[in-house]
Amino acid sequence: MKQNPIVIIVVMIAMAYAFYMIPQLSQKAQTRYSYEHYSEFYKDFTGNNIEEVTLVNRERAEGKFRVGAKQPYETFSVTIPSDEALAVKLVAVAPEGTKVGTSTGGWSEKLLMAALNIFPFLIIIVIFYLFLMRQMRASGGQALSFGRSQAKMLADNFPRVTFDDVAGMEEVKEELQEVVAFLREPEKFRALGAKIPRGVLLLGPPGCGKTLLARAVAGEAGVDFFYMSGSDFVEMFVGVGASRVRDLFEQAKENRPAIIFIDELDAVGRLRGAGLGGGHDEREQTLNALLVEMDGFDPNDDIILLSATNRPDVLDPALLRPGRFDRHIVVPNPNVAEREAILRIYAEDKPIGEEVDLKMLARRTAGFSGADIENLVNEAALLAARRDKEAVEMVEFDEAIERVIAGPERKSRVMKEEERKVLAYHEAGHGLVGSLLPDFDRTYKVTILPRGQTLGYTISLPEDDRYLMSRTEMLHHMIQALGGRAAEEIVIGDVTTGAANDLEKVSDIARAMVTEYGMSEDLGPLTYGKKHGPVFLARDLSEERNYSEDVAKRIDAEVRRIIEECYERAKQIISERRETLDKLVEALLEKETLNREEVEAIINTGQLPAEDEEPAKDGPAESVTTVADEPADQAGPEAMPPGLPDPQRP
Repeated sequence: MKQNPIVIIVVMIAMAYAFYMIPQLSQKAQTRYSYEHYSEFYKDFTGNNIEEVTLVNRERAEGKFRVGAKQPYETFSVTIPSDEALAVKLVAVAPEGTKVGTSTGGWSEKLLMAALNIFPFLIIIVIFYLFLMRQMRASGGQALSFGRSQAKMLADNFPRVTFDDVAGMEEVKEELQEVVAFLREPEKFRALGAKIPRGVLLLGPPGCGKTLLARAVAGEAGVDFFYMSGSDFVEMFVGVGASRVRDLFEQAKENRPAIIFIDELDAVGRLRGAGLGGGHDEREQTLNALLVEMDGFDPNDDIILLSATNRPDVLDPALLRPGRFDRHIVVPNPNVAEREAILRIYAEDKPIGEEVDLKMLARRTAGFSGADIENLVNEAALLAARRDKEAVEMVEFDEAIERVIAGPERKSRVMKEEERKVLAYHEAGHGLVGSLLPDFDRTYKVTILPRGQTLGYTISLPEDDRYLMSRTEMLHHMIQALGGRAAEEIVIGDVTTGAANDLEKVSDIARAMVTEYGMSEDLGPLTYGKKHGPVFLARDLSEERNYSEDVAKRIDAEVRRIIEECYERAKQIISERRETLDKLVEALLEKETLNREEVEAIINTGQLPAEDEEPAKDGPAESVTTVADEPADQAGPEAMPPGLPDPQRP
């Protein structure tokens, strides 16, 4: 760490003062007598033990005291009575050879003593000043400006992003272009009596592009743009957040029309009164100041507040009412066309191989957010660089998809042959059951190579975007997830801990079917229970039970029945295609990884495809013979939030 030379010099001077000057002065300031013992001094003086004495300003007596032959004397200083004739009296009684004198004390001595007394305090002040200046330089000169806003104003050197750089989300960009148009031409709207929304709130999952859209608004607006994070408001000092809110709007008023962007609004806009205990809540005072500035006594018509959050459920209702954040824009994850456009944007500045099909990659990345796609392209480029390639090829993109979903590969993990065989049957069970179920996501890859936190995994990716999931599809997900445990029980004759993640996922799906989606014939189309918890913890910690103990038993019995039926279905498929399962395991133990074409070839023909055979293109798996579902599993579609299925973890 580089030290300031001034600090080093000050420390050296202080050390010299401590080790040299102070002992010298302390020797002169040694006091053998005190005022209470003046009589003893007088006794020694008349007893010829004092060799020399000097009376200084009628305040003290200094001199030499005889102590012996080896050390003739030592200095002393004693306070004396304030008597004008004391010197004359001492001379009158002084023994022969004792010198008595007087002194008024020179200015040099007084200044020296005063300087020596003040010097330690000066050292402390100088060190504090240097420390304060260093902190001010580190904080950009705002060490003492606690109440000033930390917002940054968009400068010309800021990387310019426009709506052309944002792929897809046409409806969202159209809404935001209206905000930009109002700030550019407010008269056109005011002539019709229209008022632009005071606040615009961008809602969406993490990584969907909310902050990127805000940067695009800044690039398109052509007006002053202030941006900061919600956490920048809240400090350890009471009242600092509210002061910063007021200062932020004052800056915006001086530069109106203007846009203020607050990222991660939930850091400051959480529901008031959700904390534990009493006392002053700095965050609540900051939120109160923000509410007043947005729609208080003095409205700001030319200032638009743009914010982003992925937790709208924890925001205070007063913040979301009309007049404040009265326009809520949902920014969803991209669909297949938007994913292809995003892939083209991020692949534009990278050398991509001619065989890379971005449209196929877009179909394989269902459920990916914009940030996931950016990470995918970057991981593929890193893999190509490690392999000393001049272009990023399809094999790097395929492996990058696995890295995003399951994590990096762990090649150093060494397994026993028995465990490796059990793992192969587990993953082959997932792949076989998933491939034979009708209308189920196609098996993308089966591997027994450890990756991330998994020992092996089976990935089934949807072919297109889905926004609804039927009861049958949910049952198929459960059957496929239980295929690994079914294979272990049938072939090995025992079960392992490898199905822990599968059982957890299956239990969650079955309970949601019964209590949330009304997919139980016994309990009917009702919702049971309501999850809730303290908002400041951002988690559902408890469940409100609005049903009786008898209904709770029926819920547990129905969940158990659904899971057992799915498990029996998985065991039935494994038993009927036991020979195919053994061939999948044999190929897995040999190659360790099987792709979609190889899995389908083994299921249909019983052997791996020839090496010179052209891989099949992505499309419906018409060649795979599926196993028809039993009539009891048929049901109409019910709403369920879509999501990317997790890789099966043993």
